Formats: sequence, C-alpha cells, structure tokens
Amino acid sequence: MRKILIVGAGHSGLHLAHGLLNHGYDVTVITGQSSLEIRTGRPSITQMTFPTALDYERELNLDFWSGQAPRIEDFKIHLYPPGAEAVTLKGRTGTGDRYTVSIDRRIKMADWLEYFEDSGGKVVIHGVTLTDLDYFSRMFDLIVVAVGHGELGALFDQDTSRFSGARPRAVAQANIYDVLPDPGERENIGWAASTADAGNMIFVPFLTTDGPCHSLFLGDKRGGPMDAWPDRPRPEEQWRRMQDLLRKYAPDYYERVRDASLVDGTSTLVEYFTPQVRNPVGVLPSGGLVLGIADVVITMDPFVGQGWNHSTRCARSYLQSIVEHGDRPFDEEFLSGAFERFWQYGLPVQRFAELNSTLWEQELPPHFQELLGAAMTYPEVGDRWIQGWDYPPDFDEWLYAPESARAYLRDVAARNGAA
Repeated sequence: MRKILIVGAGHSGLHLAHGLLNHGYDVTVITGQSSLEIRTGRPSITQMTFPTALDYERELNLDFWSGQAPRIEDFKIHLYPPGAEAVTLKGRTGTGDRYTVSIDRRIKMADWLEYFEDSGGKVVIHGVTLTDLDYFSRMFDLIVVAVGHGELGALFDQDTSRFSGARPRAVAQANIYDVLPDPGERENIGWAASTADAGNMIFVPFLTTDGPCHSLFLGDKRGGPMDAWPDRPRPEEQWRRMQDLLRKYAPDYYERVRDASLVDGTSTLVEYFTPQVRNPVGVLPSGGLVLGIADVVITMDPFVGQGWNHSTRCARSYLQSIVEHGDRPFDEEFLSGAFERFWQYGLPVQRFAELNSTLWEQELPPHFQELLGAAMTYPEVGDRWIQGWDYPPDFDEWLYAPESARAYLRDVAARNGAA
C-alpha cells in the first residue's frame, strides 16, 4: 500500500486526503491545528462552493451542510462605472435544482478533519519544518504540501512565465446579522460588485456555527480607497469603516446593511496578499521532492470567487493523476505532469481573474458593453455569465474576444426571435 503524506488541513489537502483514502492509499495528514482549534479559531476569507464542486464533495460523502446552509440559487452583479449609473445583471448559479452554498471554513475543515480520522485516516497534530519534511521524505512515497506560508511556502518559487500581473491586494470581511432582503428577489440571493472608483465586493448568505447569516467581503488594491485597515482596527471599528465605504462607493449595498451587526467578536478579518503562480515542485535540502497543491502554487484575487472551486478541482485532478500513475515512482516528471494536467483548467481561471483585476483600467470594450446589455435583456445570457463562475474556462468561448462575443449574441437573438 502506497503511503502519502499531506501537510496541512485546508480545503484542497483534505479533499485530496479523503479521495486517496477512498482509493485504498495509506494517508496521513499532519496539521498544526486540531479540529477544535480550527473550529474555534479566527475566520478565513469567505468562499463559495459552486454546483460542480458540490457534486464532487458529494462523491466523497463530504457535503454535510446542504440541509442547513442557505441555498444561493441566484446571483446579482453590480458594476459601478465612473460617473454613471450602476449596471446590474442577474443569473442563476446552476441549472435545474443545482445551487451554490457558502460555509464557514472553520466548520467545514473541522468536520472534514474529524471525518477523515473516523474513516481510518491518520492525523498528526504538529507543526512541520523543512527538517521534518526531509525526514518524512524517507518514510512516504509522496508528500503533498497544502501550506503556502512560512518556510514551507518558500519551497515554491514564483513562476512569472505563467503569471506576471501580480497586484498586491487588501481584503476586509465581516460576518453579519440583520441584513435587509433584496426587494423582489429570493431570500438567499448572492451579490457581487465591481466599482471603478474603489474596489470590489462579494455579499452572500453564509452558514456559521451559530446558523445562517451574511458574509460581506471588500477587496481593493494596496493603497486604494478600500485599503482602510493599516491599524488593524477592532471588529466594531472595522465594521463601521466598512459601512462608511459602502455608503460612499456602493449605496445599494449600504442600504441592505445599514442596521446590520456583527455575529460575534471573531466575525471580522483583514488580510493582505499578492496573486501569483509558483512552481509546483519543491526541492528539500536533501534533494527530496514535494508537490504543492491549489493556492500553495496558484494564489488569485478572492473577488473572482474561485478559492474553493479551484482547490476542489486541483485536488480532484491530482487524485486522478496519482491513481492512474499506479506503482511507478513519484518522480519530478510525475509531479510536474500532475500540475500541468491541472493547469489546463487553471490557466483559463487566471485569465478570468486578470479580467476582473483590470476591468476599470481602460474603457469597457464595445463587445463587453453589448454583452452586458444582452444579459439584461435575455435571461440565458445572465445565466451563462453567472454559471461561468462554476466553470471559468467557458468564458474563453464567448466573453473575451469581440468576434466570439458577437457570434454568441447573434445566436441568442435568433433563438429568441429577434431580427
């Protein structure tokens, strides 16, 4: 039986661990936090589980919360151009009865870690150094690193040949109660916005340990108007500043949260990071090799909402590569090849992230404005736009190039009987 070590108990690492366990591998997860420490710790950036990722979780019996979590069936995007009225488009997050959910990471990772151990996986609660990894490399057939910071993260060099448009980002987030509903819409609609004058927002129904609430995310470039947190304010002061920013730059959002309050004293966070792509193969001091997974090697702007979508698909891709590899050595060719296989999906996601990061750096191209107009006229265009978050490579087919965008719009108009 092949022995595999996964360092870190995050979304991608635990998804892969459960998949490997189901295929009969001897799997150990080593993490610096117990499930109780994860469950009672600080929040992380809110993520969404889109319909396909939710299907993949269900294949591994990892969907524990759909009966309790708000079902996000519709999403609305607001664009705030410079000196003009907001543009709004709406679409469904999935076809048929498929939907999106957003779960507090603390619940999700703690439950997955406990379930992994209950299912026969080995869990070691301990910090890990490079010296430790060197030692472990003699004990395991493969080591997958799911920790992207500190000396372990430093194993993976930046790869500017894949992505060189790094833009340092500032993120603030709050989990809140007493949000006013979107008038005329379903109770659990998600909102997202991009402003020309400031940054971006995501505003979604959310499940915490204490039940449903809403999570509000504000993101901006470093030094931008929404980078208002240099002093790391206390939760209530951070929430007051977030409301002030919404009042100024996204009044529709402010109206929904003007009377809202924080869920508890651990409901806010501030983070700074830089989107980048790193080499997937790390070399240990002894010459041993380790494989980085998901956001260890691909860090993107969280406004594109791809964190858990990305990590799920990366874990699934790595699982397929490992299983298909059989008993052959996990050498550098295999490690690089496993990442290249996933990069076929990851590259289009990077293009989508780049579009969102640079949206207001120049005037919106005419074909993009035509697509926005069509999305407000034909529900199927709005649906395709929103459902592209579930599978961003679809945007390559119709969103970026004027020729493909207009060909798509002609097809939509013909299906709807327009001249």
